[in-house]
Amino acid sequence: MLLSVLIGGTAGLGIVLFHYLIDFFNNSAHTLIVDDAKRLLHIQGAWLYALVPMIGGMIVGAMRWYWRDFGPNMNSMIAATQAGKKITPWRGLVKMVAAAVSLGTGASLGPEGPSVEIGANLGMFLGQALHASQERQRLLLGAGAAAGIAAGFNAPIAGVFFALELVLGTTFATSTVSVVVLAAVVASLVAQMGLGGKPAFALPVYEVKSLFELPLYLILGGLASVVSFAYTQTVELSREAFQGKVSYLGWLGKVPRCLTPVLGGAIVGVVAVKFPQVTGIGYDTIEAMLQDVEFSIPLLISILAIKMLMTSVSLGSGLVGGLFAPSMFLGATMGAIYGKSLVLLFPTLSSQIAAPPAYAMVGMAAVLASSARAPLTAILLMFELTRDYRIVLPVMACVGLSIWAIERMNPKSKTPDKLDKLALSVQPDGNLAILQNLCVRDVMDTQYLRLSEDTGIIAAGLKLTQNNYHSALVMDDRDELLGIVTLHDLSQEIAQAEASLQPDRLLTTTVGSICSKNIFYADIDEPITEAIDRMTARGLHQLPVTERLAVCDHHQSQPHRIVGVLQQERIAIACSVAATRQALSKYIVVQPKLTSFSS
Repeated sequence: MLLSVLIGGTAGLGIVLFHYLIDFFNNSAHTLIVDDAKRLLHIQGAWLYALVPMIGGMIVGAMRWYWRDFGPNMNSMIAATQAGKKITPWRGLVKMVAAAVSLGTGASLGPEGPSVEIGANLGMFLGQALHASQERQRLLLGAGAAAGIAAGFNAPIAGVFFALELVLGTTFATSTVSVVVLAAVVASLVAQMGLGGKPAFALPVYEVKSLFELPLYLILGGLASVVSFAYTQTVELSREAFQGKVSYLGWLGKVPRCLTPVLGGAIVGVVAVKFPQVTGIGYDTIEAMLQDVEFSIPLLISILAIKMLMTSVSLGSGLVGGLFAPSMFLGATMGAIYGKSLVLLFPTLSSQIAAPPAYAMVGMAAVLASSARAPLTAILLMFELTRDYRIVLPVMACVGLSIWAIERMNPKSKTPDKLDKLALSVQPDGNLAILQNLCVRDVMDTQYLRLSEDTGIIAAGLKLTQNNYHSALVMDDRDELLGIVTLHDLSQEIAQAEASLQPDRLLTTTVGSICSKNIFYADIDEPITEAIDRMTARGLHQLPVTERLAVCDHHQSQPHRIVGVLQQERIAIACSVAATRQALSKYIVVQPKLTSFSS
């Protein structure tokens, strides 16, 4: 618990400092560039404001030139906990400053991704300093991430579910939840003391005009999935464009990485002269929509499209920030368009439906949920921000439909991790690139333990412990896979028997009665990233690996043959081996020449 308090407190202080830095660079940029230039050089014109993002891009570009790398992202930190690698905490400070410069000078991004990484960096560093186990380091990493969201939004409940839903992904054990909850609470309290007790933006009181409005929110959920799909695809396209992977924009790949932030800042600055609403974090514009400030529908449509493009350009060019706030901006804009359109299309029903700000609030949650694939986080965040239980039902309906629709539009994301959609990883991670080139065949264990379903508990425990296996496949009398039994299953059964004062039942209980029969498989030829997603989403430690039979009888209950087992530990080892082999490849080529020369 002391660690939770320490992580929450330091993360809260770090995020307070981060927000002060954003304000400092924002005020300094406009004072030095705009006000002083007008006064000293007698220069006038709105184009001066366009220089602010470009100069911010220059600073970020110089930082990229000097440091090359801004430190580990969330994917890197999670991979580091699995592989037992060390991180350098000062790199996280560099990234925090780069994010503050980017956001303070008008990059169309959000502060949540950097806030999460600040907390996660602190949690992981503390875990490594104390020589904690891999599982403990991952837990402290999640606690830090929860603290980041809690402090950034003043929403501790949403922070907890963010960590459980996206970072930890599996474990809802009491010990896990308690550590994450305490870290989130402490971080939120520290942030309130440093930044004030108000939420990120003020939301109006939600009105329930009629229960017949629910179908209207379902339609909004469908629209949210379309916006989310366009948003994520545009971001991905921008990243590929600045990497030179888009044919008609191949020249962007030839621009040095230290100069692309300047280009991105210049584009954002030029667009901001005409549409200043799209620059920066955008909370002021969101709040204006929620307070029903007059925006015409054509203006809202323009802001929606331009914000999407500017966010993509900002991120792809190498400016530092997150996609959390932009997705909420897009959702609020889309909801406001939808609400205003309903009033125009059905003027006689205007008294029976909620005002446009209600649809803006619900749309904000729906686009966030479908973009990040984090429905629980979005629902609870909206509830915490409004503190109004009445909004939960329409938000749940809208979020549920948007998630369902986006899964059918884009069931397999191009990125192997949901965290990447939050722009928690801007630069391509080496481990992820390696994993994308591996398939299950390269990683699986071909040596695995098989047990008959009639094997007793004690006999199974002896076989697992003597052979140092974490799990075993349980086969039925037809030699088909019945389930999986783990050391945890056996330990739990023994503990229950002893607690109920019935140790004799261990002599009659078989593994077939306690094994997990809800089985998910991995195909031998599928990419390892897909198998990892399946394991992470369901909290699985292992997956049986199958290959399709040459002749498949459709009446057969199991048309696949078990050929191996995929274990979490093997994935981490395979990734490290592949990375080392890649690093050694150039030296392996020249080794014979060196030998012959010396001889």
